[in-house]
Formats: sequence, C-alpha cells, structure tokens
Amino acid sequence: MRKNAVIQALVAAGLIASAPFASAASNLVFCSEGSPAGFDPGQYTTGTDFDAAAETVFNRLTQFERGGTAVIPGLAEKWDVSPDGLSYTFHLRKGVKFHTTDYFKPTREFNADDVLFTFQRMLDKDHPFRKAYPTEFPYFTDMGMDANIAKVEKVDDNTVKFTLNGVDAAFIQNLAMSFASIQSAEYADQLLKAGKAADINQKPIGTGPFVFSRYQKDAQIRFKGNKDYWLPGE
Repeated sequence: MRKNAVIQALVAAGLIASAPFASAASNLVFCSEGSPAGFDPGQYTTGTDFDAAAETVFNRLTQFERGGTAVIPGLAEKWDVSPDGLSYTFHLRKGVKFHTTDYFKPTREFNADDVLFTFQRMLDKDHPFRKAYPTEFPYFTDMGMDANIAKVEKVDDNTVKFTLNGVDAAFIQNLAMSFASIQSAEYADQLLKAGKAADINQKPIGTGPFVFSRYQKDAQIRFKGNKDYWLPGE
C-alpha cells in the first residue's frame, strides 16, 4: 500500500472510531487493507468486509459502547427479557431516518418492519428476497442463531419480539455484532420490484453516521456525513 493510502487509512480509522458521535462529520474516505467483497454485513465474516459498512453505514438493535465491550441501546431503546429467558421484546427508537441517496429516498422512518426483514431473510431460505438474491449468512448460522431463533414477531410498529428455542445468555451481545446490522425493508422492496435485489450488497442503505457515496475497487470507499444521524443517548 502506498504511503498516502496508509495515511488516509489512519485518518479514516479515527473517523470510524468516533462514528457514534458523528453528527458534525462531513465526508469520509476509507482506504482498506483489502477490497471488500460487498456491503451487506450479514453475508460476511471478515474485518475487511465489516469495516467497509457495518460501522459506517449501519446500526444494530444493540451496540457495544465506544471503546469497550459493554452493550448499550442502539436502534432498540430498551428491551425486556421473559423470566424463562426465551423471549426478548425490543422497544424501538423512534425518529430514526434511513439514508437518502440518489438511488433511494425513504418515505418512512425506521420501524419494526425493518427488523423483521433483516432477520427473516437470514432465517428463511424461502424468503422472497433471498430467493431473488440467493446468499448465505455464515456468521449468523455458525453461531447457531438460525437454529435458536424460533420466530421474530412484530408486536406493533415500534416493538419486536424474538422467541428462542433455548436460553442464550449472550443473545443481546450477539445482536450488537456486525452481521446483525439492520437493513431497510422499504429499500429491499424497491430492489425486489426493480429486479435488482443484488444491489443491496453494492449500494447499501442504513441508519448509520455515514452515507455510502462511491466505491472504487482496490482504491477507496467514499462516504458522506449523515446530517440526520440519531445520537446514542439522546
């Protein structure tokens, strides 16, 4: 890697580290140690692929605190666990906006439908979107989450319930990992209708601090600051 690319990578790393507090961020140029295979975090297992989008473009229901391993609220403001440890009810954050780009303009804010789409696509091999764009979710399945999640239900627009087959003490922590990044169901519907389902992996839409702008293979990934980014803790 050339010297100037190394310098850009260090700058980008600093910006990514501060991403949860990036309300005033402008643009981000990220030079990776390798080219990502794509921008759909659920499909991958490597740091190169996760770094390209999971921490910049997306958020998850729960998140790891900045610089630590403690779990804090993310797109879910809070959650309740049933006494038997088999049901988790997530109360979703209101007012969160998905990215607006030249290829997608959302008509609604983040809600339970997006959580259902994200996890049902990973759980159900016959899911319409997964049939249109066949792929696997190795991190999700290697952790046994496909076998342990019995169902995901929409209680209302701002509440989602996960029912497990067995007690999983690390379930909340698992949902904070990159592969559990929340996708836009509305964007997925648009891609499905247009016959362009594979674009979910090349033109990502999320709720994170940076908006995907452009990718030049073996060179750089460009992001723009998300002026509508929600701030954790507010």
